[in-house]
Amino acid sequence: MRTVLFASLRTYARRYAAAVVAVVAAVALIVVTNALTSATKSGLFAGIDAPFQNAVGAVDLPSDEVTDKYVEKGGWALALSMQPVRTDETMLGQDIMVGAVSTEKRWQWQDLEEGRFPTRAGEAVVDANAAKTNKVAIGDTLKVGSGATAVETTVVGLVDAPSMWSSPIYVTGPELQGWEDQYVQAVMTAGTGDKDDGWLSTDDYLTELQTQLNKEVDVVAYMVLIFAFIALFVSVLVITNTFSILFAQRMRDFALLRAMGATKRQVLRSVRREALALGLLASLLGLVGGVLLGWGIVALVRQLAETAPLGDVAYEWPWLVGAFVLGVLTTLVASWLPTRRLMRLSPLAALRPQEGFDVRGAGLFRIGLGLVVALAGTATIFVAVGWDDAQTGMLIVLLGCGVTFIGVMLLGPALVPGLVRLAGSALAVVAGSPAKLAAANAGRNPKRTAATAASLLVGVTLTTGVLTGMATIRGATLDEMAEQHPIDIALQSESKPLADSVVGDAKSVPGVADAVAVPGAMASVRTDGKPVPLPVVAPPGGDIALQDMTVKPGTMVISPVAAAAFVEDAFEASGEKVTLVVGDRTATVTLDVREIDGAPQISAATLRTLTEDPQTYAVWVRADAGADPEDLAGALGVIAPDAELTNGKGQRAWVELQLDVFTWAVIGLLAISVLIALAGIANTLGLSVLERGREHALLRALGLTRRQLRRTLAAEAVLLSAVAALVGTALGVFFAWGGSEILVGDMLPDATFELPVLQLVAVVVAAGLAGLVSCVAPSKRATKVSPAEGLALD
Repeated sequence: MRTVLFASLRTYARRYAAAVVAVVAAVALIVVTNALTSATKSGLFAGIDAPFQNAVGAVDLPSDEVTDKYVEKGGWALALSMQPVRTDETMLGQDIMVGAVSTEKRWQWQDLEEGRFPTRAGEAVVDANAAKTNKVAIGDTLKVGSGATAVETTVVGLVDAPSMWSSPIYVTGPELQGWEDQYVQAVMTAGTGDKDDGWLSTDDYLTELQTQLNKEVDVVAYMVLIFAFIALFVSVLVITNTFSILFAQRMRDFALLRAMGATKRQVLRSVRREALALGLLASLLGLVGGVLLGWGIVALVRQLAETAPLGDVAYEWPWLVGAFVLGVLTTLVASWLPTRRLMRLSPLAALRPQEGFDVRGAGLFRIGLGLVVALAGTATIFVAVGWDDAQTGMLIVLLGCGVTFIGVMLLGPALVPGLVRLAGSALAVVAGSPAKLAAANAGRNPKRTAATAASLLVGVTLTTGVLTGMATIRGATLDEMAEQHPIDIALQSESKPLADSVVGDAKSVPGVADAVAVPGAMASVRTDGKPVPLPVVAPPGGDIALQDMTVKPGTMVISPVAAAAFVEDAFEASGEKVTLVVGDRTATVTLDVREIDGAPQISAATLRTLTEDPQTYAVWVRADAGADPEDLAGALGVIAPDAELTNGKGQRAWVELQLDVFTWAVIGLLAISVLIALAGIANTLGLSVLERGREHALLRALGLTRRQLRRTLAAEAVLLSAVAALVGTALGVFFAWGGSEILVGDMLPDATFELPVLQLVAVVVAAGLAGLVSCVAPSKRATKVSPAEGLALD
């Protein structure tokens, strides 16, 4: 039987191509996942121990008591704070991460690039890259913070630090501890820590920290692995059909082996050895391809994005062994069912290939079970949509989606052929007899047709679900960003009115569509303590913003950062009343705290109450659609160097870029499953050609031309692909609705469900075209057989 094994592999090598491609793609995807996650981990862990090199112990998320106790004993707090930073000439940013640098050499963990470390308060170091970007040099004076807690510090050095702990600027520890809104990441000591306070040795702390980071990185890896297992699942369906094709062609071979004395067990063992050999070869090719592809992708990302946190690729043997074993097992499992069907046949029955396969559709029990399962899954999704806990609700939605899909799979032998016949009747109006024949051919073997459609159904369902979900998330997120950043670019004065020439200069900048002066006044907020100075503006009308900026009279719209200067809890301050004072005039307003750019906004009526001579305290700019936000911000920053520049267009563009990257990354992963499924459609058509050789010859003898035969097979492929695409689209949209109601509705209650109609149509059209392409090889094979030769086939 060993000779039979090698002969079969040589003879039917072409038939194995689709199965090999399916397994190679799935195994390679798992290996690439290992490459990307290991590179990400090594990039994140590079320099993770830098701040702890001279520490004996450390504690994570310490309390104020722990921090004070160990810092007083000579320890060091790894802390940061978000503060406004500006030079004498320009505002660098309203919320810049400020870290701490020690004046003691043992706690100076940053790498000094130029200059020196601080030796006293009032001195700071700046990250070398941040200094280059913001044009800050050694000797410059920076004002960090606002109000009474602001500090002036001189830049004495440029440093570099691991990305995990880096900050654009570092002030001395006592200065940072003077701010109330500091965040302590860890406390280190050179002595012995109290274990009751959660103290760990440095090695134990770093191990625990790496474990936490591993979990965060592995979340991405597990998400990608889901798509790998989806590819494996589709591979099972394709490989099953591949073996069905082989058995249909080799029935006479198996019958002759049985007649010559081979037992069922020997034939069975030979066939399963073929599957094992196929699995071993395909999995090995997948490992090699995945390793090379992983290195290539990481190298390409490094080349395209120099700031990407990717380190060296380190392949781990559990991933490689697991990918290899899964590839082999997938092949064996996929070949098991058709093998068992084959062995139920006697040698005489095997001499009739057309009778060797079960061409019956779904029975009443299967249809009833499928309906119950599909309805149960659908009900589960509807129940989850009203769930209070978003995390639990999302898990229930995922469960409901899985159950619903299983129900549809059970209904496949009845659902898919019926839809194909219905679509074929509609297509027959245009295509004529070939479409009718195609619909009839697709229904000849309902179970095989449904299995082939199922492989494409998986990919289309996931693709349309992701596209619809991302369209909803995109719309909701961009609406939220438009509300928070409605102005493309704003030049905002913090102390004195802007010059009258700023508006004209802004309009002359290339890429600026329009610019308007925003009237305002320098007011102060009267509180129990010292009055807090606060510039206020009244938004003008027109289309300068993305949305209506009208503020209700008696209301002041203010950001949490600005409100924090005079209220205790800025995020809970909405509804509170405060008094604005300009000279001897006052106005009482109600706070409306929300994320906005620039100065607090009041109505034009409130501004008239405060002053009869409003000045220009802001200039709002509307950019051209194709203008680069960073280049435009740089050009506008030169016009008014004393003004704070807010780049709303840049903020929106960055978020939109992240959404695009995520969407295309997921689509790229799903494309593998879709390509594997298309190979399955080609296999199904190949099986049809083999089983219906006499039928095709008889049609040719009765007058069907080669072109009409090709049209018939093309129509069959298109109908099968289109039906799978339509059913998958319906399921994907429904699943996306359930997920978005839970996920997006919890984060953005005002979000609306959006259908990417053009993208969904493109998926259906692409699936139909791909089915048309997949029929090329089978149709050529069918038309090469002459009528006389075909009628001689048994």
